[in-house]
Amino acid sequence: MARRAFLGALAGAFLGAAAARAAYAAFTRRPPIGDAETWDRTNHRGEPITLLEGPAFVAGAGAAAAVLPGLPVRVRAAVLTAVAGSGALGAYDDLYGATSSKGFKGHLSALAKGEVTSGAVKILGIGVTGLAAAALTSRGPVDTAVNGALVAGGANLANLFDLRPGRAIKVGLLTGAPLLAAGLWRDAPVPAALAALPIGAAVALLPEDLGERAMLGDAGANALGALLGLAASVALGRPGRLAVLGTVVALTAASEKVSFTKFIAGNPVLNRIDLLGRRPVEQAPGN
Repeated sequence: MARRAFLGALAGAFLGAAAARAAYAAFTRRPPIGDAETWDRTNHRGEPITLLEGPAFVAGAGAAAAVLPGLPVRVRAAVLTAVAGSGALGAYDDLYGATSSKGFKGHLSALAKGEVTSGAVKILGIGVTGLAAAALTSRGPVDTAVNGALVAGGANLANLFDLRPGRAIKVGLLTGAPLLAAGLWRDAPVPAALAALPIGAAVALLPEDLGERAMLGDAGANALGALLGLAASVALGRPGRLAVLGTVVALTAASEKVSFTKFIAGNPVLNRIDLLGRRPVEQAPGN
């Protein structure tokens, strides 16, 4: 029966959503580091916005994974490793990162010249935590390498979409939905729960994102992508994982040459999805 997978997915989504909302409420009262101004930034409109949505996603997803019933010990440890590692490294870049070097290529080029940027620290660190998470759920070195690349690549790619309200979360939902459907179809409770957990946490925070009151930042986007990469590594066979990894690599490479924002704006279907739920350009906050 598909009932087991459905119940696992329902628990993952519910716990992820509830924990993320609770964490956001707590962090807006008392931020995890510094004060509220430490997390304040200016968005694409030139308006103030907070990055506390990111730590809320990380804390919420981590807390939900810690108590989600039915997860094997190694899978639970992999989830906590992926979300904590990518989230902490993303928060480091959010708070202390410099913008002199941009993109995957830019950070690695700076590293080759002896300049250790915060972005390079994040890229290398997420690679290590991705492999660590993958090692807990993989069979053999080849699977570990592929799955580790999925986790790390997913973390990096999700962050590349976090440039407009709701975009990274929408991409996460479009990515997570097929993984969730696959788990439900196969009546596989663990893959279904792993896909549903970040979906639930992301949906719970989507109103803040679309309302332009908060954004995921590197912390939240990295954690969202890492969890979806881990879910893919558990849910798919090797051909499927290689296909997803190839897509991640291709999109990451394309981002060095093409602006995702311009590409999306030029495609009527993608642009409609991108604008769904967002306030018009001329509308001020609260109106």
